[in-house]
Amino acid sequence: MSWILLLIAGLFEVLFAFCLGKTKDTTGTETHLWYLGFLISLIISMGLLIKVTQTLPIGTSYAVWTGIGALGTVVIGILFFKEPMEFWRLFFLSTLVLSVVGLKIVSH
Repeated sequence: MSWILLLIAGLFEVLFAFCLGKTKDTTGTETHLWYLGFLISLIISMGLLIKVTQTLPIGTSYAVWTGIGALGTVVIGILFFKEPMEFWRLFFLSTLVLSVVGLKIVSH
C-alpha cells in the first residue's frame, strides 16, 4: 500500500508543478485559483510522502517521489508548455525511470 501512496504523492507533485506553470499564463482571479491548486496539491503530496516514510526508508521514498515528479513535470512541460523534446532530455529521463524502478526492486 505504501508504494501506491508514494505513486499518488508523486502524481500530486506533478500536479503542483503544473499549477505553478499555469500561473505565469494567467492574471487576476484565475492566477489565484492556480496558486490555490498549487497549495492544495503541495499539501496532499507532502502529507502522503510523510505517511509513506513511516513504512518505507526515507531515502528511497524521497528519491522515488522526486523521480516521479521530475519525470511527470518534464512530460507535462512537453505536452502543455511546449518545452523541447530532445534526444538527451529523453535519454536522461529514461535513466531516471530505470533508477526509480531499481530502487523499487532493491527496497523492502
